[in-house]
Amino acid sequence: MTLSDTATESAAESPADDAPPPDPNAVSVTLNGTTIIARKGELVIAAAERHGEYIPRFCYHDRMNPVGMCRMCLVEVDSGRGPQITVSCMVTVAPDMKIDTESATVKRMQEGVLELLLANHPLDCPVCDKGGECPLQDQTLAYGPGESRFVEEKRHYEKPVPISDLVFLDRERCILCDRCTRFADEVAGDAMIQFTSRGNNTQIATFPNEPFSSYFSGNTVQICPVGALTAQPYRFKARPWDLEQTESTCTTCAVGCRTVVQSSRNELLRYQGVDSDPVNWGWLCDRGRFNFEAINSDSRLAEPLVRTADGLVPTSWNAALSAAATLITDALAAGGAERIGVLGGARGTNEDAFAWARLAHDVIGSPNVYAQLGDGLPAGVLGLNRATIDDVASATTIVLLAPDLKEELPVLYLRVRDAVQNKRSKVIEFTPKPGGLTGQAWRSFGYEPGTQVGTVQQALADPVIAAQLAKGTVAIVAGRANLAETTAATVQALQALLAALPDAKVLPAFRRGNVVGALQLGMRPRPGGLDSRSTLMAAADGKIECLILVGCDPLADFPDTDLARRALAGARRIVAVDTFLTESSKHAHVVLAAAAYGEKSGTTTNLEGRVTTVSQQVTPHGTSRPDWMIATALSKLLGSDLGFTSVGEVTSAAARTVATYAGITTEALAQSPDGIVAEVPAGIDPINAVSSAVGRNSYDFRLVASRKLYDQAVGTAMSPSLAHLAVAATAHVHPLDIERAGVHVGSDVKLSSPKGSIIIRVEADETVVRGTVWVPFNQAGANVGELIDCTAVVTDLRIENL
Repeated sequence: MTLSDTATESAAESPADDAPPPDPNAVSVTLNGTTIIARKGELVIAAAERHGEYIPRFCYHDRMNPVGMCRMCLVEVDSGRGPQITVSCMVTVAPDMKIDTESATVKRMQEGVLELLLANHPLDCPVCDKGGECPLQDQTLAYGPGESRFVEEKRHYEKPVPISDLVFLDRERCILCDRCTRFADEVAGDAMIQFTSRGNNTQIATFPNEPFSSYFSGNTVQICPVGALTAQPYRFKARPWDLEQTESTCTTCAVGCRTVVQSSRNELLRYQGVDSDPVNWGWLCDRGRFNFEAINSDSRLAEPLVRTADGLVPTSWNAALSAAATLITDALAAGGAERIGVLGGARGTNEDAFAWARLAHDVIGSPNVYAQLGDGLPAGVLGLNRATIDDVASATTIVLLAPDLKEELPVLYLRVRDAVQNKRSKVIEFTPKPGGLTGQAWRSFGYEPGTQVGTVQQALADPVIAAQLAKGTVAIVAGRANLAETTAATVQALQALLAALPDAKVLPAFRRGNVVGALQLGMRPRPGGLDSRSTLMAAADGKIECLILVGCDPLADFPDTDLARRALAGARRIVAVDTFLTESSKHAHVVLAAAAYGEKSGTTTNLEGRVTTVSQQVTPHGTSRPDWMIATALSKLLGSDLGFTSVGEVTSAAARTVATYAGITTEALAQSPDGIVAEVPAGIDPINAVSSAVGRNSYDFRLVASRKLYDQAVGTAMSPSLAHLAVAATAHVHPLDIERAGVHVGSDVKLSSPKGSIIIRVEADETVVRGTVWVPFNQAGANVGELIDCTAVVTDLRIENL
C-alpha cells in the first residue's frame, strides 16, 4: 500500500471537513413512542402539532402568550423524574423528554375537563352561530366522556349582551378561555373587556359605560372557541355547512390581509382572517371584516347609465360603451390625447389597472394617468429601497413618518405594536397629531405643519437618538400624515432621514387598496403627463376635454374640495366606472357599472409589493362587469383591441410586459399562498428635491386633516353595521388654545382659511399639538376640504365665534 493509498483510506474513514455542524437549537424528544426533533424553547403543544400530533386545546393560540387556563391540553411528560401530568401549552421541550398524549390517564383527564366545561354550558347548538364549526363540539365528540353525570339546573344569564355595536356576548356559553381578553390586551392594545367576579360567577364584561369599541373586535369572534361571542352582521344568517368559500385578499386598505370570503345562496355573508405569516397573522380590522355588506347593497349600480335630458338613465352595455367611446373620440378630435385625463385604478385588481393603463396610454395615447388622488406621497417613493412588513416588524428602530397607522393601515399597526411589545424594536415617531402608536413610541415628536423638516433634523442631531439609529437595522414607514399640507415637507424630511441613514429601508404607507399595484403596472403619468392635482387644475381651467374616473370619487377623496368641484364642472366630458353612483359619478355623461370585490378574480399588490390572489365568490351584481373587461371592450370600439378574453390572459400579459412582474404568473401564485414580492419597475420616477419653507402669517392656527378608520367611504357608508360608527366632523383644539381663542367647548365656531370657511363644532383635545386644529377628513357634517388649498404648503386658520 502506498502513502497516497493510506491517505485516501484515512480521508474516507474520517468525517468530511465540510460536514454541517449539529444544530444547536435542535432538541430530541420522544412523542408517543416516536423520536422527533423539536426546537429549543418550543412549547410541547407546538412541537407536537408540527409533527402531526394534534393536542386538543381551547385557550392556546399560537399568536398570543399561553396561559394554561382551559387545561384541555394536558399531557403526560417524563423529563427524567418520572411521568407527570402538565399543560402542554406552558411547558417547553427538553432533551430526551418523553411525551405521551394518548395514555389512559391523559384521556381520563380530558374527559373530566370536558365534563366540567359542559356542566353549565347550554345545549343550544342548533341555534348557536358556532354550531358546525365549534371546537367545543368537535372535542366533546372526539375526547369527551359521551355522557354527563350532571343533572342539576344550569346557570342562566341575560343574553345576548351587546358589548359593542358589532359584537354580542352570550355569558352562558363562555368557557373562560381568556382568548378574547388576551387578544384585546396583548394584540390590539384595547383592554376593554376583562374577567369580573370570582369563582363560579366569573364572567366576561366590559367596563361601565365603556363598550368594546376596538377596531379589531371581530377577531375575538373568530378566535372564540365557542359561541360566546358572535358578530352582529352574521348572526343567524347561515350555518357553516351552508357556506361556500374561497381564499382571497382584502383590498380595503393597502396592507393586503389574507381572508376567506364566504357566501351562501350567491350572497356574501362573512370574511374570516387567514394566518399569512408575512402579512396579517390571521387578524383583520373590523372595517375590512364587515364591509361585505356594501357588496350586497341595493344601492349598487346594476347596469350602465347614460345622461339624457332626463338625467342619468339605465341603458344597455352596447349603448353605454358606444356612448363612452364617442365621448373619447370626440375629445381626441377636439384637443388630442393630451386633453384627456384618467384618474383612479386603485380600487380594482392588478388586471384592472393593467388593462386601463394599456387603454389610456397605448390606445387613447394620454400621458395624464394617475392612480392616487392627492392624498399620498409621490410615486417615486416606491423606487426607494423597499421594506417588507417583516422588515419593519424586525427592525431595531422603526421611524414613523406617516399617518396614524391604527386609523389608516390597522393591521400594520398591530404588527408594529407587536414588535414594540416584544422588545424587538423601538419606535421614533414624527407626527402632527398623536395617534395609536404614540404611547408605544420610544420617542415621539409632535410638530406643527411647516416645521416637520426642522423637527426631523433636530432629532437626527440628538446624540441619544443617533446612537439608537446606529444600533442596527432601520425601517422608515413613510406616508401622508396631513392632507392639509403638500407632500413637500414629508418628502424633504424623508430625504433628510435617508441622507443620514443610507442603509435604511422604506415602507410606503400608501392607503388605497391596490394603489401600489396600479402605479407599478402603469397607472402613472408618462413623461410630460399630469398627476391628479394637475389634471384637476387643468379640468377646472377648461383644458380637459374628457375626464375618466376609474373607481375614484374626487369630491369625497381629493383634499381640495373646491378644486374637485370646479374640475368636474370644467371637464367637458366625464366617463365614470364605479360600483356605486358617487357624488362625482353623478356628474358623468356615462357611468359604467363595475363588478366589486368578491365578484371578480385577479391579483392585487400590497404596500410592500407583495402580489396575492383575489378570488371571485359570487356573481357580479346585475350586469356589472370587471374593470379589465370594460377597458377591453372600449379598446375595441376605439379601434385597437387589447386582446383579453379572460382574467388569466391579463395576468399573463402583465407578466410579459412589466419586467418585475415576470415571475408572477397564475401558476406561481398557486404555489405561493403568501404571495410573491414584486420588485419596483425601473420606470418609477425618482423623488425630486423640493423645498417646504413656509413662514407664519396673521392666522393663529394651522390645520391638520387626516382620516379615521370609519368615514364616508362608500364601503363604510353602504355597510349598515359600520355606517353609524363614522364620527361627525368636529374641530379638535388643545384646551389652552381654546381659552386663547376665546371660544367655548361644544359650541359652533367659524373656521376660516385663505381658501374658504366652514361652521363646525369645537372640542377640547389634549392630544392636539399646540397651535394646530385637527379635523377628521371625509366625515359627515362640515367638510374640512373646503378649507384646503392643495397648492399651499400649509393651511392656516382663524377660529371665530359666531
